Amino acid sequence: MTRMVDEVVEEPVDEVVRKPGGGCATAVLSLLTLGFACWAALPVVELDVDRYTVALTALAQYAVVVGAVLVLVALLLRRWLNVLVALLATAALAGTVAPRALPDQVSAQGEPLRVLSVNAYFGRAEAAAIVEQVRDRRVDVLSLQELTPELVAELERAGLFAELPNRVLHAGPLADGTGIVSRYPLRELALVPRTTLAQPSALVDLPVGRDVEFVAVHPIYPMGADTTPVWARDMVALPEPSLAGRPRVLAGDFNATLDHTRLKDLIGRGYVDAAGVLGEGLTPTWPSGWTAPPVTIDHVLSSGGVLPADYEVVDVPGSDHRAVFTTLRVAG
Repeated sequence: MTRMVDEVVEEPVDEVVRKPGGGCATAVLSLLTLGFACWAALPVVELDVDRYTVALTALAQYAVVVGAVLVLVALLLRRWLNVLVALLATAALAGTVAPRALPDQVSAQGEPLRVLSVNAYFGRAEAAAIVEQVRDRRVDVLSLQELTPELVAELERAGLFAELPNRVLHAGPLADGTGIVSRYPLRELALVPRTTLAQPSALVDLPVGRDVEFVAVHPIYPMGADTTPVWARDMVALPEPSLAGRPRVLAGDFNATLDHTRLKDLIGRGYVDAAGVLGEGLTPTWPSGWTAPPVTIDHVLSSGGVLPADYEVVDVPGSDHRAVFTTLRVAG
């Protein structure tokens, strides 16, 4: 009789102690948590060295959501160690990503310089739509990536060079070509050594205040079977801020988010990212549709007393990127 009572009493105690899902759930959740922790650590340890880690780094902002889900699942399954690991990794990553959606206190003063950057998608972007953006926004300098000779002709017919008569164009087939078109006189420079895709540079002769060195940026796409090291070299070729403090602007398709090592290095050396400073650092620029998780890879960087005053992302028919528009202020 006593044995029967003991068994009746002990049986529910075992049920309370036993965690939901058993050992199989623990193993699966632990593997997922470990994988997530490695993903979250990529932007910190700067291991974007091949196309897979480059892709995972580009998607780091989405890892915050994945981490929150893992924390919730671990809580429901009462796996406290998993909760702790996932929570710490999620919090650390959120602390890096969240500030991009919050504007900094920036006092941008000086002469305005309105910059538009457009990736023309192998020259397929609608020329009339680009010219319309230039007119409506009173653009001063236009950075064009994937600029083909055919698109140059279309832009001329659409009236671009009547609006912006000065140009440094390195047109080429498919994605090879890049160009700078300006309201103000340009003098071509050689701030970037020869790279896989054209990355021309020029001195913009402003009518008031200091002249600005301008680079149209387009390192090669890093997701090809053997293009990641080439992309890294193209990124390293971009000029650092001027040691003499000359105003300098880098605008274009960097094929990099704010989590990628090479772009972080540029910003760490003294550039300001317009979107990040103005609270738009999570606004995606590619793809324009939903063919892939949207990421922010088009940027306008500035240094030497050039600060962003406003920022907007714009749809351009025919392009797989969204264009980036910002008004910069060039301090006198």
